[in-house]
Amino acid sequence: MTADEGLTVTEIDMSTERADLLQALRQHRFLLRNTARDLTDEQAAERSTVSELCVGGVIKHVAHTERDWVDFILNGPVAMGGSDDPGAYERHAQSFQMLPGETLAGILAAYDEVARRTDEVVATLPDLDADHPLPEAPWFEPGARWSARRVLLHIVAETSQHAGHADIIREAIDGAKSMG
Repeated sequence: MTADEGLTVTEIDMSTERADLLQALRQHRFLLRNTARDLTDEQAAERSTVSELCVGGVIKHVAHTERDWVDFILNGPVAMGGSDDPGAYERHAQSFQMLPGETLAGILAAYDEVARRTDEVVATLPDLDADHPLPEAPWFEPGARWSARRVLLHIVAETSQHAGHADIIREAIDGAKSMG
């Protein structure tokens, strides 16, 4: 997949802002996916630094996070679950891991599906200013509301940040870099 694959501006009627958001998402998704090129499942699951992170796990986490935030855009804070959910911490930790039976191909396919859904929401959402209150959690400002636009910018930032993590992990595996 290249950075420009997916819906094109000519296929849907959208504002320049929406086209810019989609292009930014596609570029950072490409950089993240590119860290996994030519890796085996074993390499994708390898922890090559002192952290618990692996390339496959980072991609899995980004897909999981993007899906949850798009659910928030569509359904509000109920989509995010509560911080008092006893299984939330474990599910979050596992979102960074390749679990037994998971494959890099499966993780990438799931990420592609999440990306297609997000692109469709960006293209068709009636109003990027529509907002919801953030769920109560220690990491969110109390009483804050995020618009769809703010959530999408957050998804771009998350993807970019984690693409950098994956690049470091990949370089430690075999010297390959996302760029160069």
